[in-house]
Amino acid sequence: MGFQRLQPEDFELECSTVWSFPKRGNWATHRSDYRGNWSPQVVRNLLLRYSNEGDTVLDPMVGGGTTLIECKLTGRKGIGIDINPEAIEITKERLNFDYLYSHPQECFIGDARNFKMIKDNSIDLILTHPPYADIIKYSEGKIKKDLSNIHSVEDFCNEIELIARECFRVLKPDKYCAILIGDTRRNKFYIPLAFSVMERFINAGFVLKEDIIKVQHNCRATGFWKNKSKLYNFLLIMHEHVFVFQKQCKSP
Repeated sequence: MGFQRLQPEDFELECSTVWSFPKRGNWATHRSDYRGNWSPQVVRNLLLRYSNEGDTVLDPMVGGGTTLIECKLTGRKGIGIDINPEAIEITKERLNFDYLYSHPQECFIGDARNFKMIKDNSIDLILTHPPYADIIKYSEGKIKKDLSNIHSVEDFCNEIELIARECFRVLKPDKYCAILIGDTRRNKFYIPLAFSVMERFINAGFVLKEDIIKVQHNCRATGFWKNKSKLYNFLLIMHEHVFVFQKQCKSP
């Protein structure tokens, strides 16, 4: 497959609410060419902290397959869903490597707002990295229900709440759901998209366990926006939020 090692070097589990990974992990088949995919260090930290070997992990917006690659490498059973057939093809291709201790990894085309093929209370952990509204248009408008086609923040969050309710339905009681989501700007003003998304997950029944700040590095458009920020007097958004929610049996 052309990769040199199957596991990261000098990996340490994070122990604070600020995560910073200046170098994106490149072990196994991890690559950064799928725009907006999340760092494998983030996924590995979440898997090791909130699940056990043999658990079933769901990523309902699997994108470039990072979650399932890490599931394969850490002894979890992964299920990946994406509305974009191209994403599923990429994920299957990147899962095509041998690893002695791996469990089955499944991925298929589907809509995160309705994965009725998954039973109630059957998933041990949910990890996902949704689009940030239409900042990156993954299907370039070709897939009507693709979340990355939605410009309106309110409309986007309404769809996210449908996803949150499905996640709540399939997750086992007392288990965790973690998402990585960032903010944006519209007409030079700050739009706290992440907190709007957080609110929708809480509306769906989840309780917030952690709010982790992830520092952003090596963004493709940083150079362009750095010049604009000086000209129009605004700050670059260089952080994202990892929200960890719990499906509690009883209210706190």
